[in-house]
Amino acid sequence: MYRDLLADATFHHLLLTFDNDLADAARAGRCARCGGALHSACYPRKLRGRLCRLGPEHDRRFSFCCAVDGCRSRATPPSLRFLGRKVYLAAIVVLVAIMRHGVTTSRMGRLSPVIGVDRRTVERWRAWWREGFTAIPFWQAARASFMPPIDSERLPASLLERFSGDDTDRLVALLRFVGPVTGGCAHAR
Repeated sequence: MYRDLLADATFHHLLLTFDNDLADAARAGRCARCGGALHSACYPRKLRGRLCRLGPEHDRRFSFCCAVDGCRSRATPPSLRFLGRKVYLAAIVVLVAIMRHGVTTSRMGRLSPVIGVDRRTVERWRAWWREGFTAIPFWQAARASFMPPIDSERLPASLLERFSGDDTDRLVALLRFVGPVTGGCAHAR
């Protein structure tokens, strides 16, 4: 159901626009460590799993570093395109991990040629949602805002179901929600 969305360049441009807005807000601030000005320190990402051709601007991770000598601490704002250090697009990590009833041989046979993901990688993503994500302080605090509680065994599907709108709206809402996990460690706290 989300394959058309992932192949739609407009969707990826929308995520880039949101990331630009988050980067602008981060740059308007000051260094959290010393209060110095922030300079651009974007870096390239080698993304996997794209279903459409996008320009090189989609491969840049927005980031900033302090201008003060001796500090130079990095400030990486949240992102809707990247999920931490994962090399696949955040939307793909979410949607592939949702696969109901686990990862079967036939599902992987259809999925691997399309996005080039290995079965073991998908299993790691599913484990991260159920064990890694649920253990971070961000989720420990944020889960209290959902009533009834989110079923952690069905993450990220149970989380996606809580957002309203069409498929695009729900996926964007989930990516915005987990945004604090995608930036520097200060955002995840």
